[in-house]
Amino acid sequence: MGAWAATGETMMTPLVRRYAVTAPRWPDGFTLRLGVISDIHACEPWMPAERVHAIAQQCNALEPDLVLLLGDFNAGHRLVSGPVMPGAWAEALSVLRAPLGTYAILGNHDWWHGPVPGMPGGAEDVRRALRAIRVEVLENRAVPLSKGGHRFWLAGMLDLMSRGRLAHVERIVADMDATLRQVVDDAPVVMLVHEPNAFRHMSDRVSLTLSGHTHGGQIVLPGMGPIVTPSRRYNYGHIVEDGRQLIVSGGLGESGLPARIGVPPEILEVSVSAAVT
Repeated sequence: MGAWAATGETMMTPLVRRYAVTAPRWPDGFTLRLGVISDIHACEPWMPAERVHAIAQQCNALEPDLVLLLGDFNAGHRLVSGPVMPGAWAEALSVLRAPLGTYAILGNHDWWHGPVPGMPGGAEDVRRALRAIRVEVLENRAVPLSKGGHRFWLAGMLDLMSRGRLAHVERIVADMDATLRQVVDDAPVVMLVHEPNAFRHMSDRVSLTLSGHTHGGQIVLPGMGPIVTPSRRYNYGHIVEDGRQLIVSGGLGESGLPARIGVPPEILEVSVSAAVT
């Protein structure tokens, strides 16, 4: 089991997990296709730059309208043979192509340390690497985009653990409110937030929230579920709560240990459209 955990699911070609979401506040006749990459955790030998490049090309093959990167580019554990520096994983991601562009948020590991835990570096190094490949980083920001004459907003919140621990409710709500104040019309909003725990406080003004962070539990045993997860309430998949929609990606890399069981690495293809009335 240990050998499979470290080499089987951990190193396999990512699955493409597809979701078709009928979102509230979404205009009739408008379908948006999203390619979503989360929790790369670049490092040798588990997630080298060559593998990141292959994942980017796999995402391109989905022909999404928009590519979204949900944070945690830095490695999540010390059990590595070497770091993958931000410039290297960014160069690998530079091949991403989508008509509406590529946008990103940062994750907790991007804030806490450099390319590997214990190495110097952090958020600004990650931002700089993303800017160099023309990926816009959204931190408590919302930007208007449009497809086929239909306008929508893409918003991203500051990482909830940027200060070393999960943000208090007051800060989560303040960040969300500050972000949504930039939305100046009735067009739908797609929100990016690395940690899905924010969803319990998410405004119903948001049509769809996308998160990563949990790795779907990373080690999920039959009949037991995830051994450890940062959010049992919002661990994985498509969650509907009081009419609000959340998708939590299982991501690509690992934290704590270089092992996956029951949660293969994945890229998301999300199709968003209006509910049929």
